[in-house]
Amino acid sequence: MCTLLVTGGAGFIGSHLCERLLKMNYKVICLDNFNDYYDPRIKKDNIADSLKNKNFTLVKGDILDKGFLENVFSKYNIDKIIHLAALAGVRPSLIEPQKYIDMDVKGTVNLLEMARKYKIEQFIFGSSSSVYGINFKIPFSEDDRVDLQISPYATAKRCAELYCATYHYLYRIPTTILRFFTVYGPRQRPDMAIHKFSRLMSQEKPIPVFGDGKSERDYTYIGDIVDGILKAMQKTYKFEIFNLGNSTTIKLRDLINCIEDKLKIRAKIEQLPKQPGDVPITCADISRAKRMLGYKPLTSIEEGIENFVKWYLIKKNFLEKLEKGDL
Repeated sequence: MCTLLVTGGAGFIGSHLCERLLKMNYKVICLDNFNDYYDPRIKKDNIADSLKNKNFTLVKGDILDKGFLENVFSKYNIDKIIHLAALAGVRPSLIEPQKYIDMDVKGTVNLLEMARKYKIEQFIFGSSSSVYGINFKIPFSEDDRVDLQISPYATAKRCAELYCATYHYLYRIPTTILRFFTVYGPRQRPDMAIHKFSRLMSQEKPIPVFGDGKSERDYTYIGDIVDGILKAMQKTYKFEIFNLGNSTTIKLRDLINCIEDKLKIRAKIEQLPKQPGDVPITCADISRAKRMLGYKPLTSIEEGIENFVKWYLIKKNFLEKLEKGDL
């Protein structure tokens, strides 16, 4: 049985991936540090079902702790690494950029060292569309130059990509980099726009809109992202970079309208100045992923938002109690 290490496995993307891997009868080692970027009890809830599966092992610890990683890799016969652990958030990275160097760069290098030492079959790195920065060529292609990122978060992701390339060159580690484009869906982090807007709208509070509302994002449903990761895992390349997006853009105003329709609540808008670090548009060219991986996103924004809202309304009481400190 193939054993997979999923870092950040209790998070939004990681927990969905772990569930799918377990259904496919893989042995999953879920590594997460349960940090306080948001309430760690949300992560515990994310993996509640997976913990019941005999092929699922949770290891709590930090990828910055080399001794901890040595223990994990010496104890478990890990075949592949799917590295999703990261300190997320563009805007927080403007406040504490050093933290992003530690987690997103140093942590990645620590895992690459483990991959080298323990002769891992494949290293998959979860990167971000933010590495494209302000790119005037639409849609974004993997062959585009990515010389100017506009947030410390994006720069840290790009640095991690370069370390992946270096370790592949030096040690021939089969490596696949996946650039995710604005992932959303059930279990989305509380600080992300769709979750935050839904929460504030349901509480009849104003939602913050930075800029003129005309910014555009390539929103990609979690199920499609997980499909892309699985397809990348099943095809081992020497070194490749793939965009995983939906290849369509949605304006912020239209996104808000869609959430309003699904929640059946009219949003109160708090208009604010444009935020530093925010790019005006993201849009993925997914032709390479389609051709080489067989990647094909299927979920429309309307269906995806509806799925998120259904999940949110089920979890609403739990999440509000956490927010108020009542649990």
